[in-house]
Amino acid sequence: MLEVEEIHTYYGESYVLQGVTLRVAEGQTVAVLGRNGVGKTTLVRSVIGFNPPRRGRIRFQGEEITHKPSHEIARKGIGLVPQGRRIFPSLTVEENLRVAAREQEGKRAGWTLERVYELFPPLRERRFHRGNRLSGGEQQMLAIGRALMTNPLLLLLDEPSEGLAPKLAQELAHTLQALKAEGLSILLVEQNLPLALRVADSVYVMSKGTIVFQGTPAELREAQEVRQRYLGV
Repeated sequence: MLEVEEIHTYYGESYVLQGVTLRVAEGQTVAVLGRNGVGKTTLVRSVIGFNPPRRGRIRFQGEEITHKPSHEIARKGIGLVPQGRRIFPSLTVEENLRVAAREQEGKRAGWTLERVYELFPPLRERRFHRGNRLSGGEQQMLAIGRALMTNPLLLLLDEPSEGLAPKLAQELAHTLQALKAEGLSILLVEQNLPLALRVADSVYVMSKGTIVFQGTPAELREAQEVRQRYLGV
């Protein structure tokens, strides 16, 4: 589904991603873990086209997308749940969802308003509330729902549990497991280790712009030195 091969990404002259390689297979959930400032968000921004890498390749379903504009990448079937949610505060819940709606293509799941409301019942109750009147948890539901309305084949989530209470983080895990059960491919960038290990098929750990560990959740649980050195747990 997604192939990232030896990408090198900069912010100005700041060398952030230094040869990152990873893969997401169809229907797989892949988690990328690491402390603040190691390049996780830059990885997401490289994939979606906000900060294209200077070197290396990114392929989606076998097609190179490395230097395509973000709107073209999104139309090909990549949905984004950005860090900080970035919902439209002056629009209602329903308007936030409708503005992202895209018709079903090929084998996509066919996400509609009704399906999003089934997944997130609180959004139905607040569908006429403006975005700035929602709680943090509700805003995160809306950010995920908005991304699903694009009918993606691959969902990128950048720190979705950030700022959420433990109970809401557990609900987020249930949501991701439900989406995975439907066959959606997911690239999850997280600092919440328990959540990531719960939902992921494969895990990468980043440090200083490089991948320092790749394995299964079970292998990371056993890799105490890696967890302590790079994740602080």
